[in-house]
Amino acid sequence: MNDFVVVANRLPVDLHYDDNGAPVWTPSPGGLVAALTPVLAQHHGCWIGWPGTTTEAPEPFRTESGILLNPVSLSQSDYEEFYEGFANATLWPLYHDLIVTPRYHRNWWDAYQRVNQKFAETAAQVAAPNATVWVQDYQLQLVPGMLRELRPDLTIGFFLHIPFPAPDLFRQLPWREEILTGVLGADMVGFHLASNARNFLHVVAHYSEHDVSGTVSVRDITAHVHTSDDRQVGIGAFPIAIDPTPFLVDIDKTEVRAELGNLDQIILGVDRLDYTKGILQRLQALEELHKAGMMPPRTVFLQIATPSRERIDHYRRTRNMVEQAVGRINGRFGSLGSQVVLYQHQSFDRERLVKLYATADIMLVTPFKDGMNLVAKEYVACHGDGSGALVLSEFAGAAEELSEAFLCNPFDVESIKQQLLAALLASPAEKQARMLRMHEQVISHDVNVWATAFLRCLTLG
Repeated sequence: MNDFVVVANRLPVDLHYDDNGAPVWTPSPGGLVAALTPVLAQHHGCWIGWPGTTTEAPEPFRTESGILLNPVSLSQSDYEEFYEGFANATLWPLYHDLIVTPRYHRNWWDAYQRVNQKFAETAAQVAAPNATVWVQDYQLQLVPGMLRELRPDLTIGFFLHIPFPAPDLFRQLPWREEILTGVLGADMVGFHLASNARNFLHVVAHYSEHDVSGTVSVRDITAHVHTSDDRQVGIGAFPIAIDPTPFLVDIDKTEVRAELGNLDQIILGVDRLDYTKGILQRLQALEELHKAGMMPPRTVFLQIATPSRERIDHYRRTRNMVEQAVGRINGRFGSLGSQVVLYQHQSFDRERLVKLYATADIMLVTPFKDGMNLVAKEYVACHGDGSGALVLSEFAGAAEELSEAFLCNPFDVESIKQQLLAALLASPAEKQARMLRMHEQVISHDVNVWATAFLRCLTLG
């Protein structure tokens, strides 16, 4: 039995099989894994999640850092209807302001309920009496309510890692009451931004019989939902952060610069290949700058696009459009042996990313909507010497903390162009001053500050 349990859609490792059929575990990509792994290691807790395969789930096992991993099995139909369907073709676009149109299917909703029940039952089995259980993200919004019915002795937290929509958008969801009931099964609900927490409170006030009181605070609980069953649920904003330690290393930048042709300027983008990330718009901005002759010579843009949800139509279309744009730009503005856009549709390990972060002169982070965006914080963490510049979307959660970045409107290609040029042309003194202030923010508000603040509020009620 475990006194501290994290429940998330994915384990922090993925299961694959080698040519001989032997299981092989590799670290999972993504900001949630990076943020929660050190928290679990500190608490010697248990992590419940899907191992990334639709074959039979393996038995629980411990990592080298002492975290107990408890795999939950999903069938192929679970994966297609719960994960690809309701989670990522219904909730994801709805919560990201309808960048694409959400699809509402009752069989997907049935699968969402079924899988959430499976996660809740697993958590109920492994949690010790009076344990703390921390449920993560939009895929598992029903788990807190289900778990409270199974184990009323538990202290239950829920954290949403993506934006929460305004009431006029959330009201579209045919199962809005059920989602609210599930989330409000927790003792405390956390969001990255105060604006998202306020949206949630407005939804509760509009579409439920529960009472709302207080105002939203950052890293504290001063807003509550008083439920019809006489419970009090805390609502707060807790901006997620990173463990900066792996990024505070000395890097030989000459090695990466030589690999990329010893160019004068290296611009970097690192994203999941997702339609919310604005990759196509930043490519359009670069293309127009090249066309106008405004891009400095000997400059390259390196875009790392990690594969993501590739069986979903909108993701396939996004990939096709991005790759067509890369080919068009290189065909027109590149030369033999010298491309102006380097595109990598693959995952990179952290050691490689740290080298690229540290070497890049400019980082482009231009999502249309993002709960936080830890890539921006990772880049800043690598530049304790004040080098580098960050061009950041106003609609990334990180923009509230990294206000010294060159902030742009990703829906406006002209805005991306202007801020990229501003970053390219800014004086070394200006860039250093901006970066050092952001670096101090990232170092002083690390993942331990985030987790400690949430768990303190959860356990104190």
